[in-house]
Amino acid sequence: MEELSNCPNCGELFVRNNYRDLCQKCFKEEEASFDKVYKFIRQRENRMATIHQVEEGTGVEEELILKFIKTGRLKVAQMPNLGYPCEKCGTSIQKGKLCETCAATLKKELDRFSIEEERKREIDKKATYFTSK
Repeated sequence: MEELSNCPNCGELFVRNNYRDLCQKCFKEEEASFDKVYKFIRQRENRMATIHQVEEGTGVEEELILKFIKTGRLKVAQMPNLGYPCEKCGTSIQKGKLCETCAATLKKELDRFSIEEERKREIDKKATYFTSK
């Protein structure tokens, strides 16, 4: 749905829609930055580059490069050193929000919580309550 909004980069008023969250000027600048990054990492000698090396080589801010990776615009399957930090521990990952270790830990904690909740329900079912007259 379209709505009137201020551009998060420059503050200019624009019509926001499902496809674009920037004004036309900032969108064009972002597209130019994407083209720079894409051309840089497509070169054979740059395929092993890290985020910092891509930032130095292109002049594009790390935050914007991370945005391209997280939104799936840059496919990092053939670039093993290109990733973004896990939201819990900061380890470099290439998909999702958590690394495998943090995801496994979270799953274990959720499973433990579910077992505890089930145990509490069983105790409540067996509890006998007495009332006095």
